[in-house]
Amino acid sequence: MKVYKDLHQYPELSGQEVNSAAKLAKEARKLGFDVTEKVGGTGVVALMKNGPGPVVMIRADMDGLPVIEQTGLDFASKVIATTEEGMETGVMHACGHDTHMTGWLGAARQLAARKNEWSGTLMMILQPAEERGRGARDMLNDGLFKRFPKPDYALAFHNSSAAPAGEIGYTAGYTLANVDSINIVVHGVGGHGAYPQSTKDPIVLASRIVSTLQTLVSRELDPQDPAVVTVGSFQAGSKHNIISDKATLLLTVRSYSDATRQQIIDGITRIAKGEAIAAGIPEDLMPEVTYKKEYTPSTWNDPDFTRQMAGVFAEHFGADRVKEGKPSMAGEDFGRYYRADNSIKSMIFWVGGVPQEIWDEAQKNGSKLPSLHSPFWAPQADKVVATGAEALTLATLKLLKK
Repeated sequence: MKVYKDLHQYPELSGQEVNSAAKLAKEARKLGFDVTEKVGGTGVVALMKNGPGPVVMIRADMDGLPVIEQTGLDFASKVIATTEEGMETGVMHACGHDTHMTGWLGAARQLAARKNEWSGTLMMILQPAEERGRGARDMLNDGLFKRFPKPDYALAFHNSSAAPAGEIGYTAGYTLANVDSINIVVHGVGGHGAYPQSTKDPIVLASRIVSTLQTLVSRELDPQDPAVVTVGSFQAGSKHNIISDKATLLLTVRSYSDATRQQIIDGITRIAKGEAIAAGIPEDLMPEVTYKKEYTPSTWNDPDFTRQMAGVFAEHFGADRVKEGKPSMAGEDFGRYYRADNSIKSMIFWVGGVPQEIWDEAQKNGSKLPSLHSPFWAPQADKVVATGAEALTLATLKLLKK
């Protein structure tokens, strides 16, 4: 908990995880790991070779979020930092990556102390920039599976704000979504609000685009193929009586399969152009649709492997603490490791973080609980870390059993 509180109090933004990486790299060296730093930026790879056998990779992410903490904890973050976009902001581990790093260290300590129980190679990585969807990609591009052993198995856990502390959740198959950020700049011809006939109103056109986008999921996809198209921001105009010449829409798009992702992306471009044509917009003023390169790919849990590990957890923790859940439309770039080589058996699981008494009270009265990314999210860290570390240790001992 001393390590946890330190990591929580001093979070670092995506790509800036210098101190977090250095602290944990030092701890891993003490345990006898062969440690390489600055992999894919601030990433860390800690190797322990212990005889013949498979390679098991355990991953934890390190970055905090540009959120001003409001938990009231006596070790709350007061860190101020500057984002890559130049914005000065408070920084907080509002997604609980501090519990992931501490659980990673707990598992490292257990497995180093119990080398007589396993044979193979343990590859423990600390990944930067998960919140930007690029950290796993950057480590892979820096030779993660070429400079170091390619894993046979990949494991990770994520704390959950939707389950009581210490409960383990898992999903076989798709478990987390493709996440795309898309911008649509809608052009028009501006003018006086009293003379709309002399304009091409981009606000009306953008409104039509927003409405038609809703049919992508409801009318073009199989109802059993989940997806989300959300317009999170609509920016246009500056005054009551001026018709602007531009409107900007910011979208988040979620899907599971790559085919569905591409279908939605193509549909967004088609709808934006089609509505503009219907509104009489000239060719040189067609909407501009752009996609952020830093998209997060969906995460696939190998079904047989996931159920095998869930069985190991249930046998140890008890079936009442290990529950199968539904896929989430949240994003997590852990899925990139499996995508880099489909022979890797991969699983990410959830560890509940809501204190039991708060969970019970919410179930009784229906009160809302803070979500991940909330400035009020304060998981019961001792239970999250203990459960995560124990589960990672159990799974590794099973996979590398002598």
